Amino acid sequence: MDAAEFLAQKAAATERALNDYMAGWTEAPPGLTEAIRYSLFAGGKRLRPALALGACELVCGVDTPALPAACALEMIHTYSLIHDDLPCMDDDDLRRGRPSCHKAFGEAMAVLAGDALLTMAFDAAAQSGKIAIIQELARGAGVAGMVGGQAIDMDSSLRAIELPHLRSMHAAKTGALIRASVRCGAILGGATTVQLGAVTEFAVHAGLAFQITDDILDVTGDKGSLGKKTGADAARNKSTYPALLGVEESRRLAGEAAGAAIDALAPFGGAADAFRAVARYTVERDR
Repeated sequence: MDAAEFLAQKAAATERALNDYMAGWTEAPPGLTEAIRYSLFAGGKRLRPALALGACELVCGVDTPALPAACALEMIHTYSLIHDDLPCMDDDDLRRGRPSCHKAFGEAMAVLAGDALLTMAFDAAAQSGKIAIIQELARGAGVAGMVGGQAIDMDSSLRAIELPHLRSMHAAKTGALIRASVRCGAILGGATTVQLGAVTEFAVHAGLAFQITDDILDVTGDKGSLGKKTGADAARNKSTYPALLGVEESRRLAGEAAGAAIDALAPFGGAADAFRAVARYTVERDR
């Protein structure tokens, strides 16, 4: 199975589960539900839930035990995009090829939609029946993870930072939730200590490759493929891999990280070929 087929299959499973989950919130205000659904079902790669489902399947042969975590991860990711696009943050008017949530529904409703998604994510995660999953999500999304990384990113736009600082920032902002994704899936699949360690190492390197490629695409990509503005990092004076190292050296580092992610999967043998394809996809993608 190649990366495109793997991601498509897991995205379809996630989409069905999200629809079922959202259907249960019959008492939610219609305007809020509309804003949530606008962003939650706007497309996207569904990479984080795919990693959770894939890790679970890799460990136990089926992915269904990880569906609650997959929904929670996509809700957290979507909330982060809604809030990142706000004028007080990155001030982006376009997301996934259409107006950002705050442009379509207003800033106040966008804030509330993001708040609701984060809260609902933990309700979904609780349906897994494992406290460890809630803890993984909280750590991946919280002050030492995604939110903390975003705070560092905003602060660093005011000054130049060096490569070790940039690595730490992205390990929190992007890498922590990717790491949580595979760990949640593996835990729900009943992973051994060795298996959990292997998928965790895979996620650390794959997350780095993904973020470096994101930085590169902001320089080399086009708005049509990405579904969002390009050149935004440079316009905001953000420290990125291409800004610090140039595009070619950044590509080399991304390839190196993808290779390390692939190497980490050795304990699984051929069963992890879909994950190896995903590692290659992180550096070969155009969006």
